[in-house]
Amino acid sequence: MHKSYQFTHALCRAPATSVTDGLRATDQGDPDPMAFAAEHAAYVSALRAAGCTVTVLPADEAFPDSVFIEDPALVLNGTAIVLRPGAPSRIGEAAALRPSLIATMNDVIDLETNGFVDGGDILCTDDRVLLGLSARTNQQGADDLRPIVESLGYSLDVLQTPPEILHFKTESSLLDAETVLATPALKSAGAFKGLNVIETVDGEEAAANAIRVNDHVFLSAGHPQTAEKLTAAGYSVKVLNTSQAALVDGGLSCMSLRYSV
Repeated sequence: MHKSYQFTHALCRAPATSVTDGLRATDQGDPDPMAFAAEHAAYVSALRAAGCTVTVLPADEAFPDSVFIEDPALVLNGTAIVLRPGAPSRIGEAAALRPSLIATMNDVIDLETNGFVDGGDILCTDDRVLLGLSARTNQQGADDLRPIVESLGYSLDVLQTPPEILHFKTESSLLDAETVLATPALKSAGAFKGLNVIETVDGEEAAANAIRVNDHVFLSAGHPQTAEKLTAAGYSVKVLNTSQAALVDGGLSCMSLRYSV
């Protein structure tokens, strides 16, 4: 079994110019497609520098949020599970992504469900899949995902994301096999039994959507105290700008499917 933060490959999708129509919980203005493209290119470069072979799929203008490629799929041990995103405008992204998953992954399994599961609500350790119920992921989806996850050698822990948090991974990320970075609010919800939790610094809650990629922890820019905290804990921190992605409720984790083959 591959370690949960060690990856040989990543699959990304270039942002569409239609990203200006992307979903957002709070309207802080539209992202600038050119600035988003530059931000995304820097992200892809960082994945490559961290040791990943990165495939960048062309932009899909039909789906404004399709740059957030992690939401319609989950990859465990090189097997992709095609999910069912919970936002009506995003359900079609799963079918649109499927041919690329077949081309790049060891195997592809379709989640057959009338429920919903968003990849942004899933945090994986070496042997556990933590699934946070949210506005985009429901119990029916979780129930139907369970046998697939268990067939791949993982246990599934279903948790309740506090209602004010969009996605489970909006406020949590894996730092190593036993450690997560999380906001105090999500930690206090009791989601991380058996794991060490490093809490984000007050006012820097958005830093919690980080990703560990091999020897590096990618952290969104603008959270210097949390970056210092992680560095002091022994992590190699790579700071990346995600200001455009943040305008449409996106962050570091959702812009790639990271996997090993």
